[in-house]
Amino acid sequence: MTDKVDTTTRSRMMSTIKGKNTAPEIFVRCALHAKGFRYRLGGRNLPGRPDLVFPSRKVVLFVHGCFWHRHYCKYFKWPASNVEFWRSKLTRNAERDERNYRVLEGLGWMVLVIWECEIRRSGYKLPNASIEHLETLLRQAHQR
Repeated sequence: MTDKVDTTTRSRMMSTIKGKNTAPEIFVRCALHAKGFRYRLGGRNLPGRPDLVFPSRKVVLFVHGCFWHRHYCKYFKWPASNVEFWRSKLTRNAERDERNYRVLEGLGWMVLVIWECEIRRSGYKLPNASIEHLETLLRQAHQR
């Protein structure tokens, strides 16, 4: 199946997709901050550049988009055009994620991942079961 838009338009559309400060990430940050958790943004010196870093708890949190990180949920769909490129790219993304998780765990960090679909279910509103689960894990990590 061919793309519905021309190559130039598709390129322009893809270039507008943000990598930082996405709606799911901002929601998670606000929700955790409201619950009293303090963190650092974008762990530049850590493998995979986690979205949120909780240094005192030795916890990192990745807020992943379902498409870019190949989460097999109702929001993920393999693209119908340029199939080979997308299969290769998304597979490499998922493999890189797993590698980064292993390295971080080897360095003594607890790695947490929250998926876009977990946040979207509640319409970016609280209460949210995934945020409550993160809260529990973060409180337990502080007691380790």
